[in-house]
Amino acid sequence: MAIRCILGWLLGVGLLGLMLSFVLGPFVWQLLTALKPEAQLAQLPPLFPAPPTSGHFATVLAAPGFLRVAANSLFVATATVALAGALGIPAAYALAKLELRGRTPLLATLLCLSMFPAIANVAPLYLLFIRFALRDHVLAVVLTHSVFALPFAVWMLTNFFQEVPDELYRAARVDGCSHGGMLRHVVLPLAAPGLLSVALLVFIFSWNEFLYAFTLTASERSRTLPVAVALFPGVHEFPWGEIAAAAVLATLPVVLLVLAFQKRIVTGLTAGAVKG
Repeated sequence: MAIRCILGWLLGVGLLGLMLSFVLGPFVWQLLTALKPEAQLAQLPPLFPAPPTSGHFATVLAAPGFLRVAANSLFVATATVALAGALGIPAAYALAKLELRGRTPLLATLLCLSMFPAIANVAPLYLLFIRFALRDHVLAVVLTHSVFALPFAVWMLTNFFQEVPDELYRAARVDGCSHGGMLRHVVLPLAAPGLLSVALLVFIFSWNEFLYAFTLTASERSRTLPVAVALFPGVHEFPWGEIAAAAVLATLPVVLLVLAFQKRIVTGLTAGAVKG
């Protein structure tokens, strides 16, 4: 029995190690590349930089336009969260707590929309934003990200709001609370972990999205970080150190967000997945 327990523990540790290597391997490799001196970039060994250098990070941060595209990414992701939340929260409340006809087909439609392939919409959106003179503007990216984040946000928030006991809803209604007051004072405070989870997932989606941002932007005034990193080889002659440093800098904010709020993310997702 003891040998079985030990073997099971070793197997679990081994599988966890493989999963961590698969998930963290690319980021660690980029970090090691970014810290290597120029002469070691095309050499293996050494695996670890000897000595490590911060020159590639300094070059990227000093590059004209990098801070601008970083600010664009932050604005686009934050505005997408705000717009998806402003539209998604009332819609999810109505689907979760009001007696609506066709609620189940509507939720199924939202789920299908959230899985719709992005490449199928690029050409129509490109032509649409050209018609409205919004191409190469951050507003085009915000609107596009919000449209495709909204079905996911409504679907997830509906599950979270359904976890709020109906007894509280009925009691508040008996006391004369309006739907707006019910949403503000009862539903949102109780569903706060779920709201944070959805907000972080939408933020990560918008921060990392490449296809729409690449298609709808054409200059640094509207370009986001993923697009700027992808276009690095077109500006220089394959500066692998700078590309790795830019990739690390673009990934770092998301990593820090997840580490800071990992407990709330797990709590929120678990609450939304378990039916009472």
